[in-house]
Amino acid sequence: MKKNIGIWIDSKQAIIIRLSNNGEHFIKKIESKIETRVRVPGESKKFGRFGGQYTTYEKNRLNKKNEQVNSFIKELFKEIENCNALVIFGPAKMKKILEKEIRNNMQFSGKILGVHNSDLLTENQMIAWVKDYYNN
Repeated sequence: MKKNIGIWIDSKQAIIIRLSNNGEHFIKKIESKIETRVRVPGESKKFGRFGGQYTTYEKNRLNKKNEQVNSFIKELFKEIENCNALVIFGPAKMKKILEKEIRNNMQFSGKILGVHNSDLLTENQMIAWVKDYYNN
């Protein structure tokens, strides 16, 4: 059975739309859990001192965000394991990050058909977009 998948993605969530041969579609939402604006209580200096080392809070925040992005992408990889074709669309730069990770993974690199810009869409518009993409 042929499985085509479309993923609408931004930094808050990913909506996975699976199409099957008989025209049915299945939708799954995955929240990203990526924190964009975090204030740590007590954070006032530009640096923290630990022993003889100085470290910036910005670096810690960047590392934490990168870990959250990697966790989000791993969740998406679980969803696209057994697909035949994949298209990614969305408004944010997260789609480019996902495309890069997919192209670096040998298991999925041949499955990606395209990456497209898209506005914020309703679920019905996303389904129609994916169906239209695979019918053309």
